[in-house]
Amino acid sequence: MKTTLGWVALLIVTIAVQAVLLPLVFSKGVKPDIILIIVVASGLLAGKERAIGVGFFAGVLQDLASGNVFGLNTLSKMAIGYVAGLAERKVFKESILLPVLAIIIATLFNSAVMQALLFLLGYKVELGPMLTNQVLPSLGYNVLFCIPVHRLIYRITFGKRSQF
Repeated sequence: MKTTLGWVALLIVTIAVQAVLLPLVFSKGVKPDIILIIVVASGLLAGKERAIGVGFFAGVLQDLASGNVFGLNTLSKMAIGYVAGLAERKVFKESILLPVLAIIIATLFNSAVMQALLFLLGYKVELGPMLTNQVLPSLGYNVLFCIPVHRLIYRITFGKRSQF
């Protein structure tokens, strides 16, 4: 019970920071997706069951905070949590390269899922400008933030400091 409340508190604080503070710091609407990083880290460190739950709750909060089409973030974050969770037993959890590679793949996958869902819902999707103006800068920010966030999730999951 204690860990569930910890995850809920972490996600609520993160959504508040991501929706209120990050737009003030980062320009042109491009900012790191800390929620995505948390979902990926929870999948890699705690497994697919935990990551699907975190992805669902985080996605719902992100959908509520963003005002976009409801359900897009929920579906993409759950899918990413599931895929990241599949690797949980196959990877060395304290590798410094793991969160970087995982967040690169997850950022591209998240963008692809979001754009595909928007396209299926009948929205106009322009891949070229979206890729160069939003996805690649966001990818750079996500890579910068992934190691500190991964360390935090490691500490929450295992209750100790990571070795990297």
